[in-house]
Amino acid sequence: MAAHIRRRLRKGATTTAVAAAAVAALAASQAPAATLADGSAGSGDPKAAGEDTASGETDGAATGNSPYYTDLPPLVTPDRPGSSSGLPAAGSAEAGIPASVLAAYKQAEQTVATTDPSCRLPWQLLAAIGKVESGQARGGRVDANGTTTSPILGPALNGQGFALIKDTDGGAYDGDSVHDRAVGPMQFIPSTWASWGQDANGDGRKDPNNIYDAALAAGRYLCANDRDLALAADLDKAVLSYNRSTEYLRTVRSWYSYYQRGTHEIPDGTGTLPSTPSTPTPSPRPGTGSGPSATPSPKPSPSKPGGKPSPDPTKPGGGGSTSPTPKPPTPGPTPPSETFGSLENAGTGPLRATAGQAFDERVSVRARNALGAPLAKVPVTFTVTGDTGTLFAGGKKTVTVRTGADGTATAPELQAGEKAGEFTVTAVAGTGRPRTLTYAATVTARQADAIARADEKALVAAPGEKFADAVTVEATYKDAAAAGVAVTATMVKDRLGVIDNDKGPYFKDADGKPVRTLTGLTTDDEGQLRLPEIFADDNEGTYLLRLTTEGGASVVIELTVKAPEETAPEEPAETPDATETPAATKP
Repeated sequence: MAAHIRRRLRKGATTTAVAAAAVAALAASQAPAATLADGSAGSGDPKAAGEDTASGETDGAATGNSPYYTDLPPLVTPDRPGSSSGLPAAGSAEAGIPASVLAAYKQAEQTVATTDPSCRLPWQLLAAIGKVESGQARGGRVDANGTTTSPILGPALNGQGFALIKDTDGGAYDGDSVHDRAVGPMQFIPSTWASWGQDANGDGRKDPNNIYDAALAAGRYLCANDRDLALAADLDKAVLSYNRSTEYLRTVRSWYSYYQRGTHEIPDGTGTLPSTPSTPTPSPRPGTGSGPSATPSPKPSPSKPGGKPSPDPTKPGGGGSTSPTPKPPTPGPTPPSETFGSLENAGTGPLRATAGQAFDERVSVRARNALGAPLAKVPVTFTVTGDTGTLFAGGKKTVTVRTGADGTATAPELQAGEKAGEFTVTAVAGTGRPRTLTYAATVTARQADAIARADEKALVAAPGEKFADAVTVEATYKDAAAAGVAVTATMVKDRLGVIDNDKGPYFKDADGKPVRTLTGLTTDDEGQLRLPEIFADDNEGTYLLRLTTEGGASVVIELTVKAPEETAPEEPAETPDATETPAATKP
């Protein structure tokens, strides 16, 4: 254990000169330089790495800012002039990652991609941290389940050259009931593991000594606070949250770039351990976020008039360090159980309704935390987009609903507009990098499944005249009056309406010209439709008028054009001649 610890560097213990030498060696070897958030190579300025220089506390660091290996990637890399493009994937022992360890990193990437795809966690970042923290679980010395064959423990964080973190687990993980120690291949301190621990190998335990559990926990931790690790600034913040040291960031970045260029699987237990120790000296800038250093010498702070220097109790391992203006501790990342991780469909079915009607289905989503469990009290904003006139109940296009205890939020009922067509409903949750779900929805025209004449009176007109009786029909849908249903009227030659008729009865358009098809007709609130006047041309015969509704209902009505029958005039009755003398009456 002593040899293991000697090969690790206390966080922040490297001087500026040592850091510069490390970067210079890296550049000289043409190994991948650490690219920071602003696109530049690593410098001595913590701000260039996206570090919060207002805090030197260990609060929120996954490792408690424990020591770590500072070895840089090999001097020969794939992009070195004249080198083989197969390196390091096939040519360098350093590029090999033990089989179980590599599998754990890749499994963690896939799991996080499912629960938090917007984080875009690369397994190579986990490999880089695993290399710096434990030399890939001491070269892959793990059993068949991925658990280290012997504990990997950091030194006691007792404030003697390191941070002061009193025991939080009763020694359950680190065997130390006085102070905490970083534990396992990813070097979690027990208090952090209590919030972020995972069971990735399905054995029912959350074990920091298991590479599968530890890799997934590290992945979720790095993704906290809605980070997108494809962005350089977010990746820098994630690494610094793991260990608040600019030198640590440079080292992890170097290995990350190295593994991105290629790697290969090697048998468990055959990996190489870091072997280049560094000789730490106290950091000249304690409290800048570069990690716990050897106990610094007390330095008086500029005194205010009448005041006295006072120690800054917020500095880890301060032991008498002073500061002009004490700063409050920077809060660590939100626990995964409270961190919004993903948004998913909570079983919303097809969204389809007839114009003017309420949708039977309501949009429902479920929020999950960074651990994949349902998350309550997450505001979800639902918005209707489209020109169908559809709105949420109450006449709103946008509403916000908070998730319940089961993580679900259900939008209010949708009321379809009068215009048929497509529209969308979006659900948005989260800040920084919000998650969005989009649902397609359809408004169909009002329909009828039956249409019939309101009376059975014969419709007859003389050539060149109009029909004296109007045509009135009634449309129904499921035996109820179908209001607002579109109806098309067409003069046809056959009852199927296949052949339009260009002779016989007709309607008139707005200009008074004959038309034999009318569209844009709709039934009234009682499902009835009274057709415009119908006129007859000079062709006698029996003609057909076909009415078709939205929804496929139809009816065929006969129209007869014939001349009225002529009737002979009645002859007047004969009357007796007034000049004739009536016959004599016989006695």
